[in-house]
Amino acid sequence: MSAGGLAAGRLAPGLFVVLWSSGFIGAKYGLPYAGPATFLTLRFALVVALLLLMALAARAPWPGLAQAGHLVVVGILVQAGYLGGVFTAIHFGMSAGISSLIVGLQPLLTAFAAGLLLGDRIAARQWLGLALGLAGLVLVVGYRSTLTGATWGSVAMALLALGSITAGTLYQKRFGGSFDLRTGAVVQFVAAFFVMLPFAWLIEGWQVTWTPEFLFALGWLVIVLSLGAISLLALLIRRGEATKVASLFYLVPPVTALIAFLVFGERLPLVALAGMTLAVVGVALVVRG
Repeated sequence: MSAGGLAAGRLAPGLFVVLWSSGFIGAKYGLPYAGPATFLTLRFALVVALLLLMALAARAPWPGLAQAGHLVVVGILVQAGYLGGVFTAIHFGMSAGISSLIVGLQPLLTAFAAGLLLGDRIAARQWLGLALGLAGLVLVVGYRSTLTGATWGSVAMALLALGSITAGTLYQKRFGGSFDLRTGAVVQFVAAFFVMLPFAWLIEGWQVTWTPEFLFALGWLVIVLSLGAISLLALLIRRGEATKVASLFYLVPPVTALIAFLVFGERLPLVALAGMTLAVVGVALVVRG
């Protein structure tokens, strides 16, 4: 591998965490103006249009029928299942802290399932890292979390998101193979679009309040999250073990809290800083060679 490629590979995990963490901007600014299914359906449609233009202009290769089938499954799990679950849980009134705690169980769940289903060997050091990462996550979001809005419906949606992102990570690692990220993403987002469309149309009635805040949130999620972070996630899963990739999600709540502190002036007490340190140490234990 060239020096440039090696440097890019080392920067990819950190860049992914920062981009993925910025997704809270979408929920903070977008959901008050559109239902979760409508918001996501619009997002998926715009992403498909942009990626399709990019793929056609570059004459990118399209996946075969079997590969496309696997990409459809991943798109439904990672895009419709995970994002739909998180957005709907927050829409139902669940606090971001509680939803982060529930979805934050993903690295442990992925490690357990990867050992059973993919034959990944999880060393004792990695189990310790996963536990430290979870403890750090609890410290970061626990101090400001509230049980307000934690109804059966919102909890079910958060658990759906947890199961979907875990299953999607494992499935892509097992069946994803090698594919062009542009055309592969088109297939994934088309699948997610058709899953969310009935909910946006029949349940939410396509109700959107077109405000500058909503347009900003929509643009941010389309360009930064869907084109940037999702592509990096697919690349990381292709190159790394499922457990190591999943452990990066422990860093998302700490980085999100840091962004909220820098951008919105939200309080960042010592207990949150201690949690960030624990999460970083935990991830380092999991991913180091």
